[in-house]
Amino acid sequence: MAGASSSVKSSRPLGKATRDAFGRALEALGESYGKLVVVDADVGNSTRTEWFGLKYPDRFFNVGIAESNQVGVAAGLAAAGHTALVSSFAAFIVCNAYDQLRMSVAYPRLNVKVVGSHAGISIGEDGASQMGIEDVSLACSLPGFVVMVPADETSAKAATAAMLAHEGPVYLRVGRPDVPKIYDADAPFTIGKANKLADGKDVTIVANGLMVAPALEAAEALASQGISARVLDMHTVKPIDRDALAAAAKDTGAIVVAEEHLAHGGLGSVVAMNVAEIHPVPIRYVNLHDSFGESGSPEALIEAYGLTAAKVAEAAKAVVAAKKS
Repeated sequence: MAGASSSVKSSRPLGKATRDAFGRALEALGESYGKLVVVDADVGNSTRTEWFGLKYPDRFFNVGIAESNQVGVAAGLAAAGHTALVSSFAAFIVCNAYDQLRMSVAYPRLNVKVVGSHAGISIGEDGASQMGIEDVSLACSLPGFVVMVPADETSAKAATAAMLAHEGPVYLRVGRPDVPKIYDADAPFTIGKANKLADGKDVTIVANGLMVAPALEAAEALASQGISARVLDMHTVKPIDRDALAAAAKDTGAIVVAEEHLAHGGLGSVVAMNVAEIHPVPIRYVNLHDSFGESGSPEALIEAYGLTAAKVAEAAKAVVAAKKS
């Protein structure tokens, strides 16, 4: 499992997995954060926290496969003045340990960083039991938590730095497969501020994580059909960039939200809640709807569940037609 290698098909050049980028950034930033400690649940070779552990063994604690205890230990270390980071598969660290995240981290607003790795259906062959597809929704429900979903290796490194610099609880979602490059060198990354990757006047595509590349590809396809699409990398789901959403709704009058997550409670829900209040416009969604994943290659699952540029473009055409009717 730990050594498995997979990638997401795209017309764009492939970069490293966001879990790899997170691991290298954590390792590099360890020197700058002397009070940073990492608590592992015996999956550091998969989540890449082992790289930090090899460099800073006296600040790395493996509590075994016991996520609830893992979060409790991290909360105690944070209460004692450390910056504590916990990481496991998204399905385990968020779902298994939700009560501890709620009462031991969120309620006292401790400086605990939670990294959910192997998120979404793109984990592939490991199947439904290990696919975190509701993690963003659950994390957003924790008062005081910042929730981030970076798109590629460059933005994942920037997100890791932003997470450690932020005082308070953070959830960072990273994935298993190699993903397309979105950013060349330096990714602009400010918590709560979206990155506009393309401008347009007919529709806005709001995406995060591995759906940013299909959003850009959809925008290129739409341009050849006379539809001008704005693309926003909404890497922070909470707090969301209300200004970017307000401008998108007013300027383009139609929105598509694309995410590797269940329909309820994720980026689409947060966008809809804010747009309804700010400037209501027609919205369409590309997501996992209301179903579990299954075992298969990442590419096959992404195609089967419709997380593709073609589906994003289809949704964009539908919402543009809706705003004209």
